Amino acid sequence: MYDKVVVIGSLNYDVCLKLERLPEEGETNFADSVEYCSGGKGANQAVQAAKLGLPVYMVGCIGEDASGAFLKETVEGYGVRTDYLKTVSGNSGMSVAQSLYDGGIRASVVRGANDCVSKADIDAIADVITPETIVVFQLEIPISTILYAIDVCREKGAYILLNGAPAAALPEESLKKLDLFIVNEVEASFYGSVEIDSVEKAESEIVKMSERLSATCIFTLGKAGSVVSDRGRTEFVPSKKVQAVESTGAGDSFIGGLCYGLVKDMDIFEACRFATCCSAKTVTKTGGQPAMPTLEEVMEIYRGEQG
Repeated sequence: MYDKVVVIGSLNYDVCLKLERLPEEGETNFADSVEYCSGGKGANQAVQAAKLGLPVYMVGCIGEDASGAFLKETVEGYGVRTDYLKTVSGNSGMSVAQSLYDGGIRASVVRGANDCVSKADIDAIADVITPETIVVFQLEIPISTILYAIDVCREKGAYILLNGAPAAALPEESLKKLDLFIVNEVEASFYGSVEIDSVEKAESEIVKMSERLSATCIFTLGKAGSVVSDRGRTEFVPSKKVQAVESTGAGDSFIGGLCYGLVKDMDIFEACRFATCCSAKTVTKTGGQPAMPTLEEVMEIYRGEQG
């Protein structure tokens, strides 16, 4: 049914510090190690889909700096097509993350070149978007560009997946044009205006959101798992029990896995179970994109789940 994935979003140069605890206000403490890697929600989701063997295009902007060249070379190395990746003046996007040994993470992001993704960039890919295309968005590029792109994709008949992260106010009329809306529990609380603090609350609120938007909705709930609601059917998908090393990129890995499931004609519930296996593999390693699994690695868990 679907033959390719187009990711329209961010690329960031990630600096990841590994440390025992966060510093207190006014305190300086030492990190144990540092890793440099390609990141950004858009690039991460594109890379995971590509590592699973899907044809993937990345649409976005990088700077003229060395980081931009690194970002392009890295995603291409994972098989992502960069025909529509544009270089602009100035710095590339950047993230500095503090990764704790218990798997928690805190990050600060500089938008940089990501703020330059424009309506003209969307017009440039119009011929690539067809009814057989899954188009994936996040909210790390200008909202005005995203809203314009959603309209273009709707006119073209593409499947539209929006990861509403980081949470931002969006017009209800645009949300109603989506096929799939996926958020974590904090973001779900923002969009639904009700705090999601349990699986039971998620199961109740996701039905309301799915009906309100007339779209498939997924709430990811961290270590607990996820909840899916589609056409009146709601299901809880538990997480896989693994030894977590760090959670960097786990949510993006999940979305890349969803894309694989949809391309392979799984229903959304089965695609969610497959995606859960992807994120489970990702958290057992460090480094975001390098930690994201290949199809063979995911199948080690997924086939076992199928019995």
